[in-house]
Amino acid sequence: MGARAWALLLVLCGTIFLEGIDIAMVAIAIPSIRSDLDLSTGTAAWVVSAYVLGYAGFTLLGGRAADLLGRRRMFLVWLGVFLVFSGLGGFATEGWMLVVARFVTGVAAAFMTPAAMSIITTSYGEGPDRTKALLVFAGTSAGGFSLGLVVGGLLTELGWQWVFFTPVFFAAAILVAALRLIPAEPPRTGGGPARRFDLPGAAAAAGAMLLLAYGVVRLEHGVAGWPLTVAAAVAGLLLVGVFVRIERRTADPLVRLGIFRTGSVVRAGLGALLYLGAFMGFQFVLTLYLQDLRGWSSWQTAVAMIVLGCDVVLSPTLTPRLVRRFGNARVILGGFLMATVGYGLFLPVGADWPYLAMFPTLLLAGTGFALTLGPQMIAATDGVAEREQGLASGLLQTSTQFGAAIGISAVTAVHGLVSAGAHTGGHGGGGADAGADLAAFRWALVVPVVMAALGTVVALAGVRTTRGGGRAAAPGSGASAGRGEGGGDARAVAGSTRRTALSGGARRTALSGGARRTVLSGSAQPAARSAPESARRAVREAR
Repeated sequence: MGARAWALLLVLCGTIFLEGIDIAMVAIAIPSIRSDLDLSTGTAAWVVSAYVLGYAGFTLLGGRAADLLGRRRMFLVWLGVFLVFSGLGGFATEGWMLVVARFVTGVAAAFMTPAAMSIITTSYGEGPDRTKALLVFAGTSAGGFSLGLVVGGLLTELGWQWVFFTPVFFAAAILVAALRLIPAEPPRTGGGPARRFDLPGAAAAAGAMLLLAYGVVRLEHGVAGWPLTVAAAVAGLLLVGVFVRIERRTADPLVRLGIFRTGSVVRAGLGALLYLGAFMGFQFVLTLYLQDLRGWSSWQTAVAMIVLGCDVVLSPTLTPRLVRRFGNARVILGGFLMATVGYGLFLPVGADWPYLAMFPTLLLAGTGFALTLGPQMIAATDGVAEREQGLASGLLQTSTQFGAAIGISAVTAVHGLVSAGAHTGGHGGGGADAGADLAAFRWALVVPVVMAALGTVVALAGVRTTRGGGRAAAPGSGASAGRGEGGGDARAVAGSTRRTALSGGARRTALSGGARRTVLSGSAQPAARSAPESARRAVREAR
């Protein structure tokens, strides 16, 4: 890549870095915010949950908006919104002001982040350049989060308001650079009619995602208020059904449902949900364990956890080499195996464990992050048509946000249930209480272990699928079994697979030397489907 390509990548990575550092700093500052503004525990929790709701609820819409309304436009506009409302959060004097500011900031991130990722996937050609760019992008995210833990601890000492003011300076610098470096998009050309924005579908999607995210966030309350949690989840699922019905009937759907037939896209999204859920759940339990049980300060906790950010170094250095040699599917599987082992090692945690006993888990979790998230980004977008890169990015980012919400809410619920039951039935004094708290932490740690194990199963399915594709390759092709995810990863690494999609189905042909996806529609569709209705559906999905 040339100097300008690296400069553009630096600006786009600055966005995901900004998002990561913002989340971490606010999480560290919550105790000070609660004390200074005299917030209840519930309101303080909503300062974090409001951001998650905004982000998870609008990421799918944000990704598609980048495709239809312009990636550069969406990136710049919502980066500006992020800047403004992050600054407004620092001026909040009431809890509700801060909650509103965080919700809008989350919505801004939901539009900004998929736009940044889709700019990468459309600016860098498929192959080594795009692979490296996505791996750097993924590593920067965790690097921002890890640095945010340390910086957040320092800034909180000066005043929690600086946790909200500092991202303003970062965002302003990124905005100025982006205006110069992100090229203007060429006007859309073509003989067909202009695509309309699917407003009913957008409303149904946003409503469904908000309700589902709210239901997930409420899991942290355990059995308390369960009717509201169930009602939110059921209403969200009903809206998902409405959304699917709208998308099947509209001529210009917000989401082409056929994209869910791409196995690599589905596996990448599900894998990202499970890994981020396990990672964020473990990080949350670890923070509580170190601060509440061990009495460590926020500064000590931040320094202890910084090793989790080792992927900022490993993602652009180690991961590309492993991907070139083994392919995305096997690298992702290795990352999940490392995470499962690492979290499992932490299950027998004691009340006075030395840091050296915790270090292997932290290192394995951080390294596993480097081996999973970047390759999942490649698998989720590789081979997807340029006009749907924003959609693919939005689907992946939606999965990561729901995963983080599920992981944190699940460990909180398990910890609360075990702790409440132990304290209710306990008869001892302080020693018994400490033992009950430790037991609650251990049970909560089961959640990330289970999520990582489920992710391993999903990753193993990806490896088996790739092997099947390798055996089906034409003789003499350069594709080897197990080298890619759904046929696209090997192409990103070695440039050896060509995929040709015929109407509603997919047929693979391995050709040495190049990688290209061709979508044939129109006259090819009747040959692929016998029923007239199926042919019409295939045409509609191809749009």
